Amino acid sequence: MRKEIFNMTQKEITRLRVINQTIDKVLTIREAAELLNLSERQVIRLKGGVIQEGAAFIIHKNRGRKPKHTVPDKTRDSIIELKQSKYEEANFNHYQELLEKHEAIQVSYSTVHRILIQAGIKSPKSHRKRKVHHRRKRKPQKGMLVQIDASPHEWIIGEDSFDLHGAIDDATGEILALYFTPNECMEGYFEIVRQVVTNHGIPTSLYCDRHTIFVSPNDGKLSVEDQLDGKVVNLTQFGRAMEELGINVIKASSPQAKGRIERLWGTLQSRLPVEFKIHGITTMEAANAFLAVFIDEYNKKFGVEPEDSKLAFRALASSINLDHILCIKEERTIIEGSAFSYQGQYYQLIKNGKKAAAMPKAKLTVLNSSRIGIKAIYADIVYDTKALAERPKKAVAGSSKAQDREQGHKRVRPANDHPWRQSPDKKPTLSYAETDTEIIEMLNDLFSSTRAWA
Repeated sequence: MRKEIFNMTQKEITRLRVINQTIDKVLTIREAAELLNLSERQVIRLKGGVIQEGAAFIIHKNRGRKPKHTVPDKTRDSIIELKQSKYEEANFNHYQELLEKHEAIQVSYSTVHRILIQAGIKSPKSHRKRKVHHRRKRKPQKGMLVQIDASPHEWIIGEDSFDLHGAIDDATGEILALYFTPNECMEGYFEIVRQVVTNHGIPTSLYCDRHTIFVSPNDGKLSVEDQLDGKVVNLTQFGRAMEELGINVIKASSPQAKGRIERLWGTLQSRLPVEFKIHGITTMEAANAFLAVFIDEYNKKFGVEPEDSKLAFRALASSINLDHILCIKEERTIIEGSAFSYQGQYYQLIKNGKKAAAMPKAKLTVLNSSRIGIKAIYADIVYDTKALAERPKKAVAGSSKAQDREQGHKRVRPANDHPWRQSPDKKPTLSYAETDTEIIEMLNDLFSSTRAWA
């Protein structure tokens, strides 16, 4: 009995003492119930149990036993070991998902959190106090507003940082496009717009920051006089492309204004490096190829239903070539030989593999991108181009030789006895028998004649 009492808690010792007093009739059942804060029925049950089994009846029956839902020691050790080695960079929430997906360990987030905290392991996720910002209400329809941005980061662990361009739908929080480039650039933004338009359609509006890719440095600098004179700030290449697609571009005044994509970067910076490590991805090209799979999994987990199921995306007309819009466009002047100068290089217009005919001094539009190379629009027709080693030679005005060469004609030489081939000393000398006086008289007779003026 002493051993049993020694292993009791203070609460259990108090209960046993009071129950023994009821057995000894020192206390009534009611008094014991009041002292133990129990019902009279419970006190009667405890009294009967102590009489039959002794003090052991007071001790909880699960004392010393592990609950059925307790994580086995082997599983617990695996969770700790994997976190310290294979999944060191993952935050606790992402780590719980990875355990279920790759290690067949199905435990709740709270269990993972408790095991790791007890082992002295902290989550790499930042716990700094954040400023409170009131969230803007989501747009009701998918495609009504798309937020775009780029984020530099060490996306592949141990490698140099590069930029991830992204687009997220405001209504659903779904990722619409992702694309890696060495740095933030127009090509990256053109690519995510291409992905959005190709996979979903043309959105109503784009929400971006005030990077010079989107906003001209002269924006907002026109004086009142300039505005009254009708002067405007030229669009950037990106702005021009969006205007051709009929997409409204909205410039945010602060990072907090486009909070959805800013929060997306925090999630991606935490998850993507770990995913790349798991899948053995070590290059930017391989990372871009993996993004389609990641986007699908992300949207299934984090996407929400829009308020209105109707889509705001518009279909791209079949007559529109997206490559001829999402590119750099610049105006040039045609020179001789159906050629033009662009970025220090001469190019010739080509149609069906042959040199095209074009009027000198006429205007054309150069199209330039990594997808299509360098093309040109002349007289509303898109031409291929061919790089030239040097500038085409200018034709001499009035030169039959140049004309013949241009037209491919064979020259016909005059005969040797032709007057054109005679030397000056051999050319016939013309002489007149009439004197000057006689000639003047003949002219007077001619002009005085009535027949001459008829």
